[in-house]
Amino acid sequence: RTQAEMAHTCRGTINLSTAHIDTEDSCNIVLSNGGRTYHLKANSEVERQRWVTALELAKAKAIRMRNNQSDDSGDEEPASQSDKSELHGPLKTLSSKLEDLSTCNELIAKHGAALQRSLSELENLRLPADSGEKIKAVNERATLFRITSNAMINACRDFLDLAESHSRKWQRLLQHEREQRIRLEETIEQLAKQHNSLERACRGAPGLASGTASISSTAKGSVQAAKGEASDEDEETEYFDAMEDAPAFITVTADPKHHRRSGSNLSGASEGHPEDWNLEDSVFESSNQSSYNESTGKDLLPRKRRRSRIPDKPNYSLNLWSIMKNCIGKELSKIPMPVNFNEPLSMLQRLTEDLEYHELLDKAVKCESSTEQMCFVAAFSVSSYSTTVHRTAKPFNPLLGETFELDRLEELGFRSLCEQVSHHPPAAAHHVYSRRGWTLWQDITISSKFRGKYLSIMPLGAIHLEFHSSGNHYVWRKVTSTVHNIIVGKLWIDQSGEIEIVNHKSKDKCQLKFTPYSYFSRDVPRKVTGVVSDADGKAHYVMSGTWDEKMECSKIVHSSHGSTSTEGKQKTVYQTLSPKVLWRKYPLPENAENMYFFSELALTLNEPEERVAPTDSRLRPDQRLMESGRWDEANVEKQRLEEKQRAVRRRREAEAVEALEEGKDYEGYIPLWFERKVDAVTGELICVYKGGYWEAKDKQDWSVCPDIF
Repeated sequence: RTQAEMAHTCRGTINLSTAHIDTEDSCNIVLSNGGRTYHLKANSEVERQRWVTALELAKAKAIRMRNNQSDDSGDEEPASQSDKSELHGPLKTLSSKLEDLSTCNELIAKHGAALQRSLSELENLRLPADSGEKIKAVNERATLFRITSNAMINACRDFLDLAESHSRKWQRLLQHEREQRIRLEETIEQLAKQHNSLERACRGAPGLASGTASISSTAKGSVQAAKGEASDEDEETEYFDAMEDAPAFITVTADPKHHRRSGSNLSGASEGHPEDWNLEDSVFESSNQSSYNESTGKDLLPRKRRRSRIPDKPNYSLNLWSIMKNCIGKELSKIPMPVNFNEPLSMLQRLTEDLEYHELLDKAVKCESSTEQMCFVAAFSVSSYSTTVHRTAKPFNPLLGETFELDRLEELGFRSLCEQVSHHPPAAAHHVYSRRGWTLWQDITISSKFRGKYLSIMPLGAIHLEFHSSGNHYVWRKVTSTVHNIIVGKLWIDQSGEIEIVNHKSKDKCQLKFTPYSYFSRDVPRKVTGVVSDADGKAHYVMSGTWDEKMECSKIVHSSHGSTSTEGKQKTVYQTLSPKVLWRKYPLPENAENMYFFSELALTLNEPEERVAPTDSRLRPDQRLMESGRWDEANVEKQRLEEKQRAVRRRREAEAVEALEEGKDYEGYIPLWFERKVDAVTGELICVYKGGYWEAKDKQDWSVCPDIF
């Protein structure tokens, strides 16, 4: 393919350098990369093997090309065509001279060895009759050596003269490129500041302020006003406009006295009376209470006392833009970042934080109706984002083979295991078993891009949840996270996109929409709305709330088609009972702002524990040094670990190339506690737990664990 074709990805492409190549049977091939999987079928086993060999060779070539590009990362922008033509001629001449030097060097080595042999023979001579011939041979060798040496000296002289004549031109070109780079950086920074000033000016416009006030005082009611007053964004915050979509549905609270209608699909959260909703199912009734208060005393077994604070974050000043400006358009996992921008947790531990509100799944087990159970699953899927609202720091990228366990089987009824199963692209496999009746597993690949003013983090891969008694199997995917104000202003995080949760047994569905933040929007910030429907498409519940505070559920008693919007779409009007609070965020611990805004669970994740695997994130030295406030030592240790991992990767790649040249199969890295299988539900190649970890922990047999720290 041409460079123009390679610059654009078309439908049906896959990056071989990071792909997994597996065979299902004698004729089928499975290519998987993150959340994308292709199934190929050959006509025969011989043809399949030819394709596998060709794909492996192409993958090895792609890896070499990627490594060459990564080694050259941070290059200057391409020079113009005229600059290229000016450089091409001298470089070609220099290359030719360099080849002449190499040839002369080889000849000198050859003739020098011959001369040495002749001299040795001359020393061993005893008969004067033979000395004349030998001395003549020595003279011939010396003459050849002298001629070759003179040729090399002349070639060196020509090389130096040519390099000297062009050195000034190279210096001018290099200086020009540097000036262009500096001007571009200054322009980008100035544009960002102007954009920020314009948005602050728009916020202070009288017409806009009065219009916003009138909206929140009429349709939104006290809910919108309270949210606006509680906003903690300062004037330095930079906001990005999003196109405001018209709500797909309108909810009306069924109240025989008032029949209040809300102007958005928030279901009148603060106006409803939960006691008016009398369901026979006691699960919703128990959910009406605060989840935090309930969780503190619902377990009868005594809990182990765990730490409630960590050392305060040091006040180190470092300019993020000074590092990120050279990384625009690159994969975040390939950007070397100091620990100053990290938090003392790994990505595996951040993934485990999804279980902070595990009691939602414990309640879902008790639901007799699959649609009611879907409401709790939907609330659980939203709750995993509540810890991110203030967490602008980057977690540590796990090393290949790194693991993290969270054993709360006796205290909370579940045990969790994560493993980093791929480094490029970074992928982690996660498995959770609960003795209270559910199992959760996921294989998540993190794709991230820095776009100059913001950073997009896109988790790829599906999350699976299965309930043991009913067999209900739920699958959903995460939304995109965006970190704004990279250049100037206060960093802030937003979640945007849609989540479709599907029960593959009953075919129930829940469509959740995460509305991106916009200052000009009438919606509450960080709003999430959705509808739970059965296999026939009939809506049963309306979900509403925010991903950083709470989620509510309203039972639909009647639905009808409303008026047509200006965009030509017909809205659905749902008449609902008063909402029930399914989930509410736990309050942050005291002094959380000085402890990376960690939640109560996050504070315990890196707490040292005995008997864990030697690959556990708690034992990672750079992360431990950072948590202790020794950031300079942590940066040195982080570089050591990364270089150690690169050396292992280079050795593995060399083994792969050697195996391919010999016609042998090379499996590559094999996860320790997970195995790659084609998922029967999604058809994707994922890593699932194969067992053995907890048994190895009981025996304290960690012989299979590599030395990664």
